[in-house]
Amino acid sequence: MYRFGFPTIIQFGAGVRKEIPGFLKSKNVKRPLLVTDKGVGALPICRELEKTLKAAGLEVATFSGVWGNPVKSQVEAGAKAYRDHGADSLIGMGGGAALDVTKAIALLAHHEGDLFDYEGSNPKAKPIDGPVPMWVAVPTTSGTGSEVGRSAVISDEKTHIKKFLFSPKFLAASIFADPELTLGLPAPMTAATGMDALTHCVEAYLAKDYHPICDGIALEGVRLASQSLVKATKEPQNVEARGTMMMVSIMGGIAFQKDLGVTHSCAHALGTAVDMHHGLANGVMIDYALKINLGVRADRFKNLAMTVGLKDQSGDGFLQWLRSLKAELGIPKNLTEAKVGRDKLNELVDLAFQDSCHEYNPRPVTKEDFRSIFNEAF
Repeated sequence: MYRFGFPTIIQFGAGVRKEIPGFLKSKNVKRPLLVTDKGVGALPICRELEKTLKAAGLEVATFSGVWGNPVKSQVEAGAKAYRDHGADSLIGMGGGAALDVTKAIALLAHHEGDLFDYEGSNPKAKPIDGPVPMWVAVPTTSGTGSEVGRSAVISDEKTHIKKFLFSPKFLAASIFADPELTLGLPAPMTAATGMDALTHCVEAYLAKDYHPICDGIALEGVRLASQSLVKATKEPQNVEARGTMMMVSIMGGIAFQKDLGVTHSCAHALGTAVDMHHGLANGVMIDYALKINLGVRADRFKNLAMTVGLKDQSGDGFLQWLRSLKAELGIPKNLTEAKVGRDKLNELVDLAFQDSCHEYNPRPVTKEDFRSIFNEAF
């Protein structure tokens, strides 16, 4: 027997952000806290949203204390801002970091104690059984899929290890996916976040769990990314390509409910060891990490190759397509080009092996396998 669950209301299209005030008012909230990162908080799109909310009679305050890979102190500062404002709801606006911090703030709004008391791998974890305030997601990048997720990834500042918080209560009440909000995203960030979304789709499709619903979504996400990622990167004002990549991000976030794999364990290790952007880390590592699965997922690699329109429908053919895509997007071809030193090898191996994502990889992965993957990636 199997049990499947799927996410929330998605409102998608150019200009859909203008519907946010009406939605919030329909839910009888009055004092939202807008959570965003330092970069988005300084942009006109943030001022525009604040103005629109206030014009609708909503008393909004803004917390823009998110930057880089999110850490616990950012969540704690956001929770204080929530209480100080007397907020009754949240708006998460930004990339995956801002959206994950929004979920974690929602947790601390009515749950006492330390944030990591609720961390999933903690054998003594407290249950997330109290109320969680309503929040809406307004993504400004197309990569993490956090807008449709039930989890938040927050790093421990002392150890730099990523902690995973999970609850169905973290689902957004609605997502306002407006591709116009991504038009100002620089090409390198468009490429990196796009590789993140693509990696989610590819790894979800290859993951060992049974989930034909996610498999179908993942394959279509790969097809759409193959048509639009380069275009969105090289034609930044192309709203159609931007919109397609925003949908790929959403589809990747839905698909990896099935689970992920070895590439993500490598990427999480790089995020912890050298603070590499998660999407960029996936982009650098994907062709090296997936190579380990060629012998056990030949049929699925063939389907992936067919989906992106390759004549060579082998696993090697698909990996070569990934290498060509990376080159076209300007993603570093290896860790050396990404300026990661070999002195980090042992730490990367240990961190990747400790990460839980590879437990769902179609082929079991040992510590020595990770050493081989990272060695080749240098």
